[in-house]
Amino acid sequence: MIWPFKPRFRKQIARIEISGAIAGGTRKRVLEALEEVKEKKFPALLLRIDSPGGTVGDSQEIYSALKQLQETVKIVASFGNISASGGVYIGMGAQHIVANPGTITGSIGVILRGNNLERLLDKVGVSFKVIKSGPYKDILAFDRELTQPEQTILQELIDVSYGQFVSTVAEGRNLNEETVRGFADGRIFTGAQALDLGVVDRLGTEEDARRWAAELAELDPDKTETYNIEEPKPFWTKFLPGNSQAVAWVNPRLQSWLEFELAHQGMPLWLYQAPGSSLPGPWLG
Repeated sequence: MIWPFKPRFRKQIARIEISGAIAGGTRKRVLEALEEVKEKKFPALLLRIDSPGGTVGDSQEIYSALKQLQETVKIVASFGNISASGGVYIGMGAQHIVANPGTITGSIGVILRGNNLERLLDKVGVSFKVIKSGPYKDILAFDRELTQPEQTILQELIDVSYGQFVSTVAEGRNLNEETVRGFADGRIFTGAQALDLGVVDRLGTEEDARRWAAELAELDPDKTETYNIEEPKPFWTKFLPGNSQAVAWVNPRLQSWLEFELAHQGMPLWLYQAPGSSLPGPWLG
């Protein structure tokens, strides 16, 4: 598609925000936005990340698209309140990263969760009859314990995914892989600590990141405008103000998280979850 007024876009900074858990919807939206950045020939991109992470494949696809875009566009990532796990992975697709001193980041690792409801099912008298083509077809079934061979298979899967994560961080931040493994054990750290570890380049706000992106593109930071690339909303939503009121009693972040948990249970995730909680990171109502 040919866009009119290309010179105008060449004097602006594109901005894409990635927030919430990363899954298929996020991947689709961000890839479309990155294609728009390419087509309109923006000289720089401000990537705002406020996410606890998400699915492995979706994070990898966004990262790959950012790496390709680096060939023609200056990319600066701004880590917000939380940019952990898959959020860090995506950030590796930027040439430079800025974080707030108190940003929660890190949690570099892989997690796979399943639920065992065997005892509960026994109490209510429910059992399942399974016919399968192989011994591992129902791996992570919720009505029984994992067998030792199944644990071995899943651990190997997690280890391979973890190695991919470590390699990407090492490459993106020009660090030795052994150095990365020294802090890539699932721990979280602040933006200030991330600076000491070499995970981010500078401490600052999103505005600081925007100004840096302008400077890299040889634009005036004081005069350069930011062009927000957002997901288009259906036109009819503006005529239905009552819809938001109908679900006002539900915490929208909680609702979104529950949907994510149900959809991706049993999948390897690059995701930060606060200890003892099914909710990612600091959770404010």
